[in-house]
Amino acid sequence: MSEYILEMRNITKAFPGVKALDNVNLKVREGEIHSLCGENGAGKSTLMKVLSGVYPHGTYEGDILFQGTVCEFKDIKQSEELGIVIIHQELALIPYLSIAENIYLGNERAEKGIMNWNETMTGARELLDMVGLSENPNTQVGSIGVGKQQLVEIAKALSKKVKLLILDEPTAALNEDDSENLLELMLEFKRQGISCILISHKLNEVSKVSDSVTILRDGQTIETLNMKGGEVDEDRIIRGMVGRDLTNRYPERTPKIGEIILEIKDWTVYHELQPGRKVIDNVSLNIRRGEVVGIAGLMGSGRTELAMSIFGRAYGRNITGTLQKDGKDIRNHSITEAIENGFAYVTEDRKEYGLILMDDIKRNISLTGLPKLARNMVIDDREEILVAEDMRKKLKIKTPNILQKTGNLSGGNQQKVVLSKWIYSEPDILILDEPTRGIDVGAKYEIYAIINQLANEGKGVLVISSELPEILGICDRIYVMSAGRMTGEVSREQASQETLMRYMTKNGGA
Repeated sequence: MSEYILEMRNITKAFPGVKALDNVNLKVREGEIHSLCGENGAGKSTLMKVLSGVYPHGTYEGDILFQGTVCEFKDIKQSEELGIVIIHQELALIPYLSIAENIYLGNERAEKGIMNWNETMTGARELLDMVGLSENPNTQVGSIGVGKQQLVEIAKALSKKVKLLILDEPTAALNEDDSENLLELMLEFKRQGISCILISHKLNEVSKVSDSVTILRDGQTIETLNMKGGEVDEDRIIRGMVGRDLTNRYPERTPKIGEIILEIKDWTVYHELQPGRKVIDNVSLNIRRGEVVGIAGLMGSGRTELAMSIFGRAYGRNITGTLQKDGKDIRNHSITEAIENGFAYVTEDRKEYGLILMDDIKRNISLTGLPKLARNMVIDDREEILVAEDMRKKLKIKTPNILQKTGNLSGGNQQKVVLSKWIYSEPDILILDEPTRGIDVGAKYEIYAIINQLANEGKGVLVISSELPEILGICDRIYVMSAGRMTGEVSREQASQETLMRYMTKNGGA
């Protein structure tokens, strides 16, 4: 019997105007953790969708061998029946169903069309124990955190007698503790003989758990590295991904910091559904022109709620406090008013709230600036094309043309479209919530360069990030939040991961 549980040979997959995969080869050994690395748009997710039957046989060229047998999957159900299960970056859970119902959705424990609830609950409890989750199987999925939802997805995969588990950016939305728990779970699966394919841009995690790493670049297989010898480090992986050494992961910056452009005083926000619960408690901060200010904090600290409440009260109830721009009080009582006051907000969830994925790049870029394109209440199509083309060039969006559907772009290029949309609105203050989530190191560098350019133009930039090295690498000054309160403020020179973590785990005020 072959030592490989999976062989993908000469896989080629094309979309209109783009060859996403070009004779890609991948071999995964029995019981190993095999990582797939590459820049956004390299073809990683496309390859896994070919493997799992999302792209059925006949829509691609090449062969898939699983446990030595040639497979021609017509859909994802056929691949799951053989034990190939994929967990996508966007979790596929139904928030209003219970954990148990989600685990067995499509794989119900039923007899003659009638659910066997006793077997369902017993099986769910056993699976939750396997992934280290103590929640009651009757708990509604929408009421638990993202980290626990990820474990529910894995329990769901285990219910299908998984032999090869594919995890696409499984820790992208997780904090450090949840990420660490998930990596330990992968190592436990390995001990049980389950093979895993890990797609991740977090190279420290790749280095920690992987036995092998295959690198894709521009839809082609570049190389497969053996990680067991300890000779391959993150820089070696990056060199394979980008085709060159990336000696500095953060662009050099000489700040030109001016007067205070935004000041927030005594900002308090209550929960949207629980009126008596404070989510933001008496927070104050300021941003100067030309300054990049960071907000660090653990998941649930209130960072996103603060940003959304500032941006036109997009979140929260009974909001009190003062907003001042250039020393003058402003209201920001609606998103329209916030935009008119020169605010822009790049959401942490670009696919849900930042983009219209079914629409083209041109329309997504022009959305916030339609009044500027209107001629007698009619959009000037020619001007819209010129604007979108100009943004495509400035932000180096990789696409055949601006009429490409935005949903077909890689994550990094989608993020550039979101940035283009807000840059076109000509804001004075940009709030960037997890601006590089799910983006490779090369695209991250380009995003950082854009942030620096915006600051150099005299704009105030507020960056929220769960990655402490990123906060430390790009920010001039850093605020820290915990449990809805500001617990610290440090300059770039004083900041370290240890200092930030101390403030992040602090319960009281600053």
